[in-house]
Amino acid sequence: MTVPVRLQAGDLWGGLAAAVVALPAAIGFGVAVYEPLGQSFNAQGVMAGMVGATLLGMLAARFGGCQRLISSPCAPAAAVLSAFAIQFTQHGMPADQVLLSLLLIGAISGALQILFGLSRLGELIKYMPYPVVSGYLSGVGLIIIASQMPKWLGVTGNRGFWFALTSPEQWRAPSLIVGAVAMLLMWLAPRLTQRVPAVVIAMMGGSLTYAMLGLWDESLRSLQGNTLIVGPLGGLSESGGASDALGGLSNLLSSLLMPWQALAGAHLPSLSNLMYPALTLAVLLSIDTLKTCVVLDTLTRSRHDSNRELIGQGIGNLLSALCSGMPGAGTMGATLVNISSGARTSASGMIEGAMVLLAYLLLAPLLAWIPLAALATILIVVGLKMIDRHSLSLARSRDTQLDFAVVITVAVVAQVFSLIIATGTGLLLAVLLFLRKQIGSQVVRRATFGHQVFSRCERLEHERALLEDKGRQTAILELQGPLFFGTANQLYRAAEPYLTGYRYLILDLRWVQSVDLSAVHALEQLRDQLAESGHELMLSDLPAELPSGDKLRQYFDHTGILQERTHIRVFNELDDALEWIEEQWLNEAGLRPRAGQRLTLRDFDVFRHRKDDTLADLEACMQRHSLAPGERLFNTGDRSDELYFILEGEIRLDMRLADGREHHIASHHQGDFIGELGFLDGRARSDSATAVTEVELLSLSRFRFDQLAENHRRLGVSLITEIARVLASRLRQTSKELRVLESS
Repeated sequence: MTVPVRLQAGDLWGGLAAAVVALPAAIGFGVAVYEPLGQSFNAQGVMAGMVGATLLGMLAARFGGCQRLISSPCAPAAAVLSAFAIQFTQHGMPADQVLLSLLLIGAISGALQILFGLSRLGELIKYMPYPVVSGYLSGVGLIIIASQMPKWLGVTGNRGFWFALTSPEQWRAPSLIVGAVAMLLMWLAPRLTQRVPAVVIAMMGGSLTYAMLGLWDESLRSLQGNTLIVGPLGGLSESGGASDALGGLSNLLSSLLMPWQALAGAHLPSLSNLMYPALTLAVLLSIDTLKTCVVLDTLTRSRHDSNRELIGQGIGNLLSALCSGMPGAGTMGATLVNISSGARTSASGMIEGAMVLLAYLLLAPLLAWIPLAALATILIVVGLKMIDRHSLSLARSRDTQLDFAVVITVAVVAQVFSLIIATGTGLLLAVLLFLRKQIGSQVVRRATFGHQVFSRCERLEHERALLEDKGRQTAILELQGPLFFGTANQLYRAAEPYLTGYRYLILDLRWVQSVDLSAVHALEQLRDQLAESGHELMLSDLPAELPSGDKLRQYFDHTGILQERTHIRVFNELDDALEWIEEQWLNEAGLRPRAGQRLTLRDFDVFRHRKDDTLADLEACMQRHSLAPGERLFNTGDRSDELYFILEGEIRLDMRLADGREHHIASHHQGDFIGELGFLDGRARSDSATAVTEVELLSLSRFRFDQLAENHRRLGVSLITEIARVLASRLRQTSKELRVLESS
């Protein structure tokens, strides 16, 4: 689905300025790709660059998902395709078949980019490891430098870098001079002016230098057979006379058809041989584009659609290849010029493509005279800038030396073998480094014990004493990070010390990011060893959904680890697991009430030594309440000064959070009392109280208590003292648990 584009004034100037930058670069990259096929293919390279800049610029802008992005042939595409052009040529493939193979690689890469976008892989491609991208781009930069150096030196015959460098007798002075001038202007132009792109200044300076040298050397003024210039584009006379737009258009159409005319009798490489370079090219161009989009978002405070942009880039590259054009990507230089010139919408990219086509139709005679040395040194400077010099600083620190090794390895493999092998090598090394760091990370985030942390159930003093003693047999391991084959053994070794001497082992999974079958097997081993000793393994806080989107409980169900016969208990929260264990200890000690047992006031510690008539007077001041499970005793915000004594059942206290959710803060059982804060200060309730089971309780209002205390002063003092003691005990326990958690 496309969005209508509305042309604004700034888009016209932005597109025009971007075309000025993209045009020379497209010509240079096109020549770089097709020059290995022979000097006669230079013109075809110019055409390929022009067509790529036109179609990719217009189509990617129209169907892409990033406003103001300029797309055109780029250095990575030139490096990949020129490397394969050289490889195919060295294997003896005819030039026309090489040309056709390169176009098929471009078409397949475009189709793959469309597939990436439709499969919503745009977000994933952006996460290619930085050391791999850095090493790859550095390798591409070195390949560009090596491939363009012979052209700068004036060495002909498709010679390699080392031959050209070690054969000074092959060097040609005009080529050296023109290239040196263009390179110097590429470096100096940004320091002198920002209004005219450095590429344009270097191209014009190199061409002017060539023209001046032609005044002294008559051979430089010949268009035919001159290996120092692009050469005839068609429709030109020996003198390079002017050609009208109609002639340029006719030449363009014939160039578009030429590669495909050889398709009928061509013996092309197998699809598998074309698929690997196409996949490499598609991934590299996608990374290059999305990296530019991220920078563009930062500069313009906008957000791009990665998947839609890949679809737009794929459409542009696919149709460009079908029209004998060169593939490309979103380019940083032309995009920055586009923005600074006032562009506001994607219409600027469409205008840039149209301007490139118009420039060819009107300026074809001049393009034929562009010196190859100027193009070569411009690309050499581009290649030098692609080398990530910042990565050299990674070698200084022990923490980043392995990352530096990945960068260097990828760059070296790209030179010695191929870009495809370099990509695979880099990804393999990045995966190994990731596994190494994950394996070296700590699986256990924190270890605590049952006598240090307790459930949210408020216990009576004698119950708390028992739980502090028995709690030493409960170990709680809070796990973190990925639990996979690389950390499964570490998980087992971390839990191994708690397999003996502990009745319960709780594994808190709230910080776990992923789990695989190896980790499940480690859990089964822990379960089996605990079961042999009559002990239990418990899991708590299973994430509802892992960062990967997988549902952990569902995965455990599928592996069979949560079946009833496995004897692993699962709790929603750690608090639930602790409460269950505490109830086991209290039941075994006979401190849990029997079913149907109801307390009286004398069973409460605060009233244990009071006289019968005093308790009778107290009970006469109280109201009796019965609650069904789920019924509310009071709500947050209610104004109540009543103190409640639980005769039977369990009450749960919850606090309402800002987002509307209720957070469980405590549970109280029979023999305990609640509502003490409202009883003391009379302010609105800060929490809500809900019956968990059937509840019987007595309530005492502050008003009735004050009346009673006038006649029973000792009772009044005892009750207030008991409330203060309980509050102090709870505060001490909270402080103790906080210290344990902070120090773990």
